[in-house]
Amino acid sequence: MPPRIPVPSRYGVSNLCFRPAPPSSNARLHITAVANAATLAQRRMHKDPYALAQAKQRKDANLSRRAELQEERKKALGDPVRGITTPFLESFDDVGGSMVIVDANSTSDGSEGIKITTADNILLNHFLKPSELEASIKHSQALTEPIVDKVRDAADPVLEAAAKKEQEEAHARATTAMVRIVSLANASQKDRTRANVRRCVETFGRHNTDQTLRPRLQPNPSTLGGVPLPEKTPRAGPDTGSSEVQIAILTAKIRVLANQLEMKGGKKDKINKRNLRVMVHKRQKLLRYLRSKERGGDRWQHLVNTLGLSEGTWQGEISL
Repeated sequence: MPPRIPVPSRYGVSNLCFRPAPPSSNARLHITAVANAATLAQRRMHKDPYALAQAKQRKDANLSRRAELQEERKKALGDPVRGITTPFLESFDDVGGSMVIVDANSTSDGSEGIKITTADNILLNHFLKPSELEASIKHSQALTEPIVDKVRDAADPVLEAAAKKEQEEAHARATTAMVRIVSLANASQKDRTRANVRRCVETFGRHNTDQTLRPRLQPNPSTLGGVPLPEKTPRAGPDTGSSEVQIAILTAKIRVLANQLEMKGGKKDKINKRNLRVMVHKRQKLLRYLRSKERGGDRWQHLVNTLGLSEGTWQGEISL
């Protein structure tokens, strides 16, 4: 066998020996060999019942410790998601008593048509009020009344009575259909949430609370160096962007998601679980900001007492 003659690679001469060089003793293993070895070790570990029992014991201990810590936090600070149950918080489920079918009764003589007997503070779908619905129904009844012949000598009373009766029956059916359409009892969850958002704006909006709650204390003029405070821009329309309104809206949405996740199959809903976590943390940031600004003022007390927000909703780390 001819000897192997090493040839420098810089001269561009190809190697004439087809026998591969023997591997050195200190060469590293190939990446595939290392991966196969690791996979083989993992397979051996998963086949070992003693190792599986140890892993399960560690997992159970971690889960039990996590549950104990969450229970201790809930007892000390309260539930970070639901807080404390209050009447206003429970009213989110039935939209403040608006999830009822609106009563539409006809008068005895039929002269006034359909009368809406529900209170005007009941919210309806599509941003309607019972008074507006009643006015629209009366207007539609006036438009659909049969035409009366001015020449009474050629008029037929039997045909006129039949047309009048048919018009009243059709109007009663249309009124019943309209009442069912605008009722929040037949609305979707999206429409109910929109109605709850309107209630939050009216309850916590500063265009209403400024008239009943005391304003925040102004800073001492001596600390400002004689510089007057800038005048506030007058409010145009209802308040929808203040911290307390945003916190109330987030609380209404959080309650909807929390109820949804507690239903059957809710544990597998990963998307809504993440959405719930995002909204809880956003509400926590707003609560911390409002607490630092108001410092226990009337707005803060009104918000916390009405929504039942415990210390767990803004203090510490919230993990869901």
